[in-house]
Amino acid sequence: MNLTISGHHLEVTPALRGYVTTKLERISRHFDQVVDIKVLLTVDNLKEKDLRQKAECNIHVKGRDLFAESAHADLYAAVDELADKLDRQVLRYKDKSQDHHHDSAKRLM
Repeated sequence: MNLTISGHHLEVTPALRGYVTTKLERISRHFDQVVDIKVLLTVDNLKEKDLRQKAECNIHVKGRDLFAESAHADLYAAVDELADKLDRQVLRYKDKSQDHHHDSAKRLM
């Protein structure tokens, strides 16, 4: 799994990099076919301070690309929301990709 963390108008500190890495480990624990993860952390210059910190993530899994974004006043809270959204998407994709079709008893006979 390739993990790329970049910042826009923000320097990605080792503490922030470690926090994002630990939060996204949950995704690879749920689904092992993750090929590539790209995280973009930005600080917008908005007048209201509510949604200044923004976290975006693209995940390339086998057969599909998943995208999620989250904005919050605190960057760590935005990363938490982002990890929750991505976890739900990955679990939904995993459920859909598994073969749930079973042969009926009539066809087996």
